[in-house]
Amino acid sequence: MTQRETICALASAPGRAGVAVIRISGPGAGDALRQLCGPPPPPRQASLRKIKSPGTGEVLDRGLALWLPGPASFTGEDIAELHIHGGRAVVGRVIDALTSLRGVRLAEPGEFARRAFENGRIDLTEVEGLADLVAAETEAQARQAIAQAEGGARALYESWREELVKAHALAEAGLDFADEADVAADAAVQADAAVAKLLTAISMHLKDRGGERLRDGFRVVIAGPPNVGKSSLLNALARRDAAIVSEEAGTTRDVIEVHLDLRGLPVIVTDTAGIRAAQGAVEAEGIRRTLARVEDADLVLWMVDATAPEESSAPIQASSEPMRVLNKIDLVHSAPNAGLSAPLSAIRLSAKTGEGVSELVDILSKHAEEGLAVGEPAVITRARHRAELEAAAQALRRFRGERGGPEIKAEELRIAARHLGRLTGRIDVEEVLGAIFSEFCIGK
Repeated sequence: MTQRETICALASAPGRAGVAVIRISGPGAGDALRQLCGPPPPPRQASLRKIKSPGTGEVLDRGLALWLPGPASFTGEDIAELHIHGGRAVVGRVIDALTSLRGVRLAEPGEFARRAFENGRIDLTEVEGLADLVAAETEAQARQAIAQAEGGARALYESWREELVKAHALAEAGLDFADEADVAADAAVQADAAVAKLLTAISMHLKDRGGERLRDGFRVVIAGPPNVGKSSLLNALARRDAAIVSEEAGTTRDVIEVHLDLRGLPVIVTDTAGIRAAQGAVEAEGIRRTLARVEDADLVLWMVDATAPEESSAPIQASSEPMRVLNKIDLVHSAPNAGLSAPLSAIRLSAKTGEGVSELVDILSKHAEEGLAVGEPAVITRARHRAELEAAAQALRRFRGERGGPEIKAEELRIAARHLGRLTGRIDVEEVLGAIFSEFCIGK
C-alpha cells in the first residue's frame, strides 16, 4: 500500500439499508468529491448534493457530502464521505464512478485504520480496540473495546515502558561509571529496585485472563449422563430449538454451541454427549469431545435427573468445581422421595416447564461477570499482548538473575523495552501489521 493512492470503500454494512456511507481517503479525495458533486463543502459540515457520474453527468443519487481535510481526520489524510441511499444498485454505481477516476481504487481490508496508524493517529492497541468494537456482540464487549480504542491499554503499557527506559538509563550509567564503584553500585541498586517493581506489576497483569474471556465469551458446558435434559436446557437458555430433543438416550453425539447475550455478557453454552460407557465408535468420539470441552470450560453444569439424583457426583476433570443441576423437578411430585439425596446446593429446575431457568440465568450471569473482569481497566484482550508481556517479563527475570555481567543485564532491559514497544507499535512491528489489519472490514 502506498500513501500516494486515494482509496474508497463502503464504510457501512453492505446490503439493503436506508443510508450507506462511502469513505474516500488520500490526496485525491477532494478532487474525487469535486468531480462527483461539486466543490467540497466547508470542513465538517454536511451539504446536500446531487451525486453525478463524472463521465456522463447522470444523476446517481442525492445525498450528503462531508469534507474532512487532514491531518485532523481519522486517517490523517484528506477524507471525503458520501452519505447516500443504501440500495445495492445505488452503492454499486457510486463506487464504480469513484473507481473510474484516475488514482482512485478500492481499499483493502483495514487500510483506513492502517493509514491512521502509520500517520500516528492511533497506536496498535487502539487499532485492535476498534476491531473489537466492530465485532462486539454484547454491551460488556463494547465497553471493553471502547476503553481500549480510547487508549486505556496504551496508557498502561507506555507507563511501563517509561519506567523501563529509566531503569535502562540507570544500568547504562553503571556501565559509564564503572571506574567509580560507589556510583556504579548505587545505579545498579536503583535499577534492580525499579525492575522488581515493574516485574511485579506485569506478573499480576498476566494472571488476569478476564479480558480475553470477555472478548471470546465465557464458556459454560452442560455435561451429565444421557437423557437428563441437557439439550432441553440449552434450548431453554437459547429460547429456540438449537439442539434435537428426544426421549431416546444418547441423542446428542457431538458438541453443540450457542452464543448468548446474558444480561449484556457474552456467554457460550455448549451441549455435550451424555457420559456413559460408549455404545459405538461415534458415541465414544462424542464423549471424548465432551471431556475435552469440560477441561477448557470456565464453568461446568453437571446435570442429573431429579427423579434419580444418585448420579449427582460428577466423574469428570474440570478446572473448577462443577455446579450441580437437578432437572425435571416437574416430575418430583409423582416421586415423593426424588431429589432427597442430591446436595442442598444443587440448582433445581425444569427445562421443560421453565421453572428455575431464570434463577439459573442469574447465577450464570453472576459467574460470567466475576470471570470476565467486567469494569476492570486495561486488561489483556489478545494473545499477542500476552506473548509480548510474557517475553518482557522473562527478560526482566533474567536481568534480576545472578548470571551475566552488567553489559548482559543492560541488554536484557533493551529486549524487555522492545517487547513493550511492540505492544503499541512504537518499534519493530512490521510483522504483526498484516495479521491485525486483516481483521477489519473493507471500509475500516
